[in-house]
Amino acid sequence: MTGRRLVQKLIVFVIAMAAAAPSGAHPAPFSYLDVRLPGTALQGTLVLHDFDVAHELKLAAPEPLLDPATLATYAPAIKQLVIERLRMKADGQTVKWEITNVRAVPDRTAIEIAYRVPLDATIGRLTIDATLFPYDPNHQNFVNVYEGDILTRQQVLSAARPSMDFYTGGRQGAFAVFKEFTAAGLHHIAIGPDHILFIVGLLLLGGSVLRLLAIVSAFTVGHSITLSLAALNIVAPPARIVEPAIALSIVYVGADNLLSAKGARDIRAWIALFFGLVHGFGFASVLREIGLPPRALGISLFAFNLGVEIGQAVLVVIVASLLSLLRSRSPMRARQVVTAASVVVTLAGAYWFVERIW
Repeated sequence: MTGRRLVQKLIVFVIAMAAAAPSGAHPAPFSYLDVRLPGTALQGTLVLHDFDVAHELKLAAPEPLLDPATLATYAPAIKQLVIERLRMKADGQTVKWEITNVRAVPDRTAIEIAYRVPLDATIGRLTIDATLFPYDPNHQNFVNVYEGDILTRQQVLSAARPSMDFYTGGRQGAFAVFKEFTAAGLHHIAIGPDHILFIVGLLLLGGSVLRLLAIVSAFTVGHSITLSLAALNIVAPPARIVEPAIALSIVYVGADNLLSAKGARDIRAWIALFFGLVHGFGFASVLREIGLPPRALGISLFAFNLGVEIGQAVLVVIVASLLSLLRSRSPMRARQVVTAASVVVTLAGAYWFVERIW
């Protein structure tokens, strides 16, 4: 037998084995959720592969589930499985499911679950959290959200991203977007030590509250520009460049405080504006994780920036008040604190720069 004929026979054998693969092989690891919002109720269907359901019910084979009589005996267990692993919230409040039907769909080797969720009123934000089959890390849940008969949102949920937020049209949805993204901006400032340290560095040399607010507002203008560009995928530099650049901005501010000559022109607002452009790309990564609502891009971007500005304003009042109190009691001690704090800012920025480079 020649080498060529041997290869041909091997190919034929592999094809034959593939064709003879058992019918119980794992199908595509997908499920399908349709959500309809006709007003004061949610309703729709969830379609699951019989293979996945059989695995969760510890059945030897999935085929019996396609028989209506057999499926009826397992319907309570299937309902409980869905209620536990697919959760929905309306404006932050968990809603109660009403599963109205469980039926077999033999031509799709699947089980379809019809549901209804009564609501007290129309909602602004719908949260869907689904981890249906954790045994399979590749499982994906394809979600379609309809308002009336119009498909307004499609999303794929997976182990990496198990939840989503949907904002409805109208005033309720717009208000929900505004509230959610303002809170996100505030939260990001509160948990972002690099952004906080940069702002504190800008404030250490002092000035009136209005002057300090003008400095952080210049920072807001800068990061608002690049945040919008990055969030809309117009300009999106990689994190390996942005994160070290943010660290360098902190080093610069701290060093500038230490080297500034007494009576020199105060250019902190321009520094804040310039480096705000850099920090905006860092803020954009947060918005990508949250996910911008397609129908409310303007509101979400404005609200996030507003939240950041509120957080910065609070920081200005705290830092300015403390420095003012210290200067009124001991100008010399105040200068020592400013110098020490500027050294800390510089060293922290240098540490983050090295860490983020390597």
